[in-house]
Amino acid sequence: MLTTIDKQKLKSHANTIESKYQVGKNGLTNNNLILLDKALEAHELIKVSVLKNADKEINEIAFDISSNINCEIVQIVGRVITFYRKSKKPGIKHIL
Repeated sequence: MLTTIDKQKLKSHANTIESKYQVGKNGLTNNNLILLDKALEAHELIKVSVLKNADKEINEIAFDISSNINCEIVQIVGRVITFYRKSKKPGIKHIL
């Protein structure tokens, strides 16, 4: 569980990164979840854009992603969700 101070640090760091992942009309597929899981392991902090034609509400998509790949929702701004999970890989510089 992230503390308020942790979330503030992650939000400020998230301002410097771009959204590289999208969820569209097909919703969350197994391939999407695998891709997001690998991205979190490599980068710890990622942004996911939800397209307007997505089949579910943005809050529901955020909850589905976080519960399926065991990560924290840092923030939702508009149609962009920021996720965090501490990497288990050795040699990665940790954000927190």
